[in-house]
Amino acid sequence: MGTFTIEGGHRLHGNITPQGAKNEALQILCAVLLTPEKVTINNIPDIVDVNKLIALLEDLGVKIQKKGKGSYTFMADDVNLDYLLSDQFKIDGRGLRGSIMLVGPLLARFGKGYIPKPGGDKIGRRRLDTHFEGFIKLGANFRYNREEHFYGVEAEKLKGTYMLLDEASVTGTANIVMAAVLAEGTTTIYNAACEPYLQQLCKMLNRMGAKISGIGSNLLTIEGVESLKGTTHTMLPDMIEIGSWIGLAAMTKSELTIKNVSWENLGQIPTAFNKLGITLERREDDIHIPAHTEGYKIHNYIDGSILTIADAPWPGLTPDLLSIILVVATQAKGEVLIHQKMFESRLFFVDKLIDMGAKIILCDPHRATVIGHDFKSTLKSTVMTSPDIRAGISLLIAALSAKGTSTIHNIEQIDRGYESIDTRLRAIGAHISRV
Repeated sequence: MGTFTIEGGHRLHGNITPQGAKNEALQILCAVLLTPEKVTINNIPDIVDVNKLIALLEDLGVKIQKKGKGSYTFMADDVNLDYLLSDQFKIDGRGLRGSIMLVGPLLARFGKGYIPKPGGDKIGRRRLDTHFEGFIKLGANFRYNREEHFYGVEAEKLKGTYMLLDEASVTGTANIVMAAVLAEGTTTIYNAACEPYLQQLCKMLNRMGAKISGIGSNLLTIEGVESLKGTTHTMLPDMIEIGSWIGLAAMTKSELTIKNVSWENLGQIPTAFNKLGITLERREDDIHIPAHTEGYKIHNYIDGSILTIADAPWPGLTPDLLSIILVVATQAKGEVLIHQKMFESRLFFVDKLIDMGAKIILCDPHRATVIGHDFKSTLKSTVMTSPDIRAGISLLIAALSAKGTSTIHNIEQIDRGYESIDTRLRAIGAHISRV
């Protein structure tokens, strides 16, 4: 189990460039299975979860060539479907939540897709019903081996249909879209997710020859086609990482510039940090955060009541940033209620922040009230363990702002979502070492 040692209390300075978007990568990489032609993908983040998926594709028989940093070509012209029923796949697929999105393209192109029950972060229940209900509506037969926790769908030919999703699941929508592009007839998906990453997937599929309309809305219409061709795709910068660096700058009173952020795809993120009193300056496609030497003050509602920051499906605030916003609020002037609606275990890391001296009341598994210190009392260093990717980066930000030297164990969780994070932080002045 790896460990970070962090000496907190240092001001940071300089530029930092966000990696390619992890959540987009997991969708886009699965989509290469939809065509036998070459697909080139750029700005792929070099992180554990993405590398696991690339290895899975290689085991499936996809020909993969690395062209440069973050740039690969994929050719799925000789897919080994027998691997899907192997014991090794049951082990490899279980270790990656994103492996569920292999099922849609495999079902669409080859008439069958299998997956072991995926693992991932321990942040609460993330059910797969939306995925499989969508496949069933397209005409697939579903089976589930309870003893081995192994899912399967099979169909001679998928047929387009109308469906109203019971939740606007991003991965569920992506999976159903990838299945529907090769289905016979027209598929209409209502209550579809419309996150920028899903929009990116749809635009890529259209370049490959798919016919998807309504991109960016919650009503997608897909006219099935016979086959798809190759394409080239470049992924967006990771909006969660961008939010992480905004929070880091505020907590450490540092002046930072985040490069090439794709402002038009940030949605509510700048607004959420503005509500905490954090100043963000737009400089072309960069975000400049001046040093908040006088701190930052939480904005109350216009009637004076305490601010609530909650997650919601796009264009609402992504749930992946609530942990970071909660940490940033610990040093703000004022109070805020953080409401994590989607996952019931994601706020349980706050006990570590309380150990560091933060004033937080965990109201229930979904809500926490934060009373900011206004930097009149710094957080104290401590020893902690990262429970998941987002809590891990939040604890790291807390440690970089704290007085003294902190230790974070189980940093493999952080590595699953953040590329070479210690190296990149040292480049802007952080005192962090990997043990």
